[in-house]
Amino acid sequence: MLLATDLDGTFLDGDTEQRHQLYQLIASHPEIRLVFVTGRGLESVMPLLADPAIPKPEYIISDVGCTIADGETLQPVYEVQQKVEDKWPGEYAIVEALEHIPGLTRQDVPQERRCSYFCKPEDMTDEIYEIGERLNCDVLYSASWYLDFLPKDVNKGSTLRALTEYLKVDDKDVLVAGDTLNDLSMFQYGFKGVCVGRSEPGLLEATEGQAMVYHAEEPGCGGILESFSHFGFLGEAGIEAEIGEPVEPGKSDLVIVYHRLPYEEYVENGKQKRRNPTSPNGIIPTLMSFFADGKKGSWVAWSIHDPKLGAFETHTTVDKEKYPNLVAARVGLSKKEVDIFYKRFSKEAFWPTLHTFWERASFREDHWQVFLEVNRKFAERAAEEAAEGATIWIHDYNLWMVPAYLREIRPDVKIAFFHHTYFPSADVFNVLPWRRDIVGSLLQCDYIGFHIPRQSENFVDVARGVAPMTVLKKENCAPRFLSYGCAVGLDEMTTDIEVHGRHIRLGAHPVGLDINRVSSALEDNDIQQLMAQLRQELAGKRLILSVERLDYTKGILEKLEAFERLLEEYPEMQDKVTLVTVCVPAAKEMTIYNKLQNQIEQAVGRINGKFARIGWTPIQFFFRAVPFERLVAYYAMADVMWITPLRDGLNLVAKEYIATQGMTEGRGVLVLSEFAGAAAELKGAVLCNPHDPFELMTSCHHALTLHEDEARNRLREAYDIVRHYDIAFWGKCFLESVNETYEPEPDDSVVKIA
Repeated sequence: MLLATDLDGTFLDGDTEQRHQLYQLIASHPEIRLVFVTGRGLESVMPLLADPAIPKPEYIISDVGCTIADGETLQPVYEVQQKVEDKWPGEYAIVEALEHIPGLTRQDVPQERRCSYFCKPEDMTDEIYEIGERLNCDVLYSASWYLDFLPKDVNKGSTLRALTEYLKVDDKDVLVAGDTLNDLSMFQYGFKGVCVGRSEPGLLEATEGQAMVYHAEEPGCGGILESFSHFGFLGEAGIEAEIGEPVEPGKSDLVIVYHRLPYEEYVENGKQKRRNPTSPNGIIPTLMSFFADGKKGSWVAWSIHDPKLGAFETHTTVDKEKYPNLVAARVGLSKKEVDIFYKRFSKEAFWPTLHTFWERASFREDHWQVFLEVNRKFAERAAEEAAEGATIWIHDYNLWMVPAYLREIRPDVKIAFFHHTYFPSADVFNVLPWRRDIVGSLLQCDYIGFHIPRQSENFVDVARGVAPMTVLKKENCAPRFLSYGCAVGLDEMTTDIEVHGRHIRLGAHPVGLDINRVSSALEDNDIQQLMAQLRQELAGKRLILSVERLDYTKGILEKLEAFERLLEEYPEMQDKVTLVTVCVPAAKEMTIYNKLQNQIEQAVGRINGKFARIGWTPIQFFFRAVPFERLVAYYAMADVMWITPLRDGLNLVAKEYIATQGMTEGRGVLVLSEFAGAAAELKGAVLCNPHDPFELMTSCHHALTLHEDEARNRLREAYDIVRHYDIAFWGKCFLESVNETYEPEPDDSVVKIA
């Protein structure tokens, strides 16, 4: 069958359950060919195409029949469109002919091959119809308010008829649906039709007694479902059978969905084993610590399914002693899926774009399809784990499309999303070929969190370019965050928006630190011995420490070159300072970093060869992962922590350093890139612009020569922030925000954004 339906009041109307039922029915029946037939302009229909909850049409008839486009490509259906073009006198011919008519207001909506006005009944004169005749246009007046000038004999029905002839679809296989007189023409070509509940009286009167037209009781989608049964397209039994049983709820009130397991898996002697993470990445232990109080939950993550290792285990314990009620719900992926989904596509397409290095991005449609399939598997596993009305907390850009699938499977759950990476401005993000799909998926969430206000507001800017939005509420960023003191500062952020009738809350939540993890490391006897050893080795030397993953976004090469310049500009620093750089290598499959690794190694060799003396090596470069506990020893000994990413979502290493120095009553100085999210939060750091080689060098020199009292004051200010806004605060604050209800501003003012 071909379902040709009006949108507003029809396909987009009805209660939530009926809409969901009809949309699922269409999705499960590929033989149902969906056509949108609307008075909206094509540009106004496009936001609906980004909403994953709404089925995608095969064709779109818009502008009251004046525009017809392919639903996938949005390109005109030339064979039909050209006939309309031939009849159109042109927009400005109509505008000029009507400019002297009082009481007409041009509708400020996108439209093509038609001119639309607002007009009261008393202003509808014979002259308006005469102008239409003179210009060979039809004049359509509906709902005592809307006036349309259309090409002669062009309307929703005529264009639909031309489309069915072009597609060679039999009239008996066409069902039209509408609710206003604007839709009447669709009912005049012999198609089966349904006037949904709450239709305009004029439409009901005009179609009364027509054997092929059904007047439904239910409004919107409910009326269309009624007509399916009435005309016998599927029948009630068929409808129920196709929709099937809902997913059985799980037992977890909180489900965390993350791309990695909370432990590492490896194969030894043909058996799969696991161990604690060796990476210094603070995100996983941070999230795990949220379950330390015995809270029951599930952690959904991928695991490579290798048939050679036996049956795949879908559920495993994480740590029976520390987290007795946390279960890992594993999503079985092939090695090829992991390589494409994470190690290649996410890192080659999304990662560079998010960090504003779009010129490095590589976009492949076949990889996008793998990404979608993996996200679907994550959504299905999360849906199985979640209890009725549970909160599902999804993490980061690797899982952008999970909300879209999840909302369809489990409409009862509360979906929260936290974006750990930087979220760029619209002019950067819009480079992504799939931006509408991604934003449409995120807009299925109930709550979306970012590290800092700037990233959240960037998302709002991107979303407003995808769908009509109403800003419901804003709030000031100070005093929690810097407004003007760094590149990522912001004075005011949006906290509540409405899109497609959905209310979405937004928030800024910089990830906090597990302070106990740092203190435990400092109390360890082995770490204390290592600290004592480092004191002896560094006697008379100032230590500059740099810890980061191998990545072009981290500014490692730029920092090495700045250090080289520091030794040149300030020769008195030679033999007095040592730069210790811990660079964690990328996975072997990530070949995009090979060139950068070679450049870094060459730079280290060049600088050491240029300045080294007996007993002093300017740069000690460790190209390997270092256990967190050993890093803490280095944090405690470092006079300067030099963290200068070119762009970063937050940077937990900065907080780890501040916490370590604060607990040991140190006076170390944090030099931090103003393009790291932490720069908007960590007052007391020496901020620098890593894109400016001179400032990169001088800020490090400033930190090395800072007066002890000022260094202590800066550290105290930063440590107070890190200690107060710890991981417990982050988790509690985030989930409380997820569960908050919307309260409008006192004057209930809203800002509409088209």
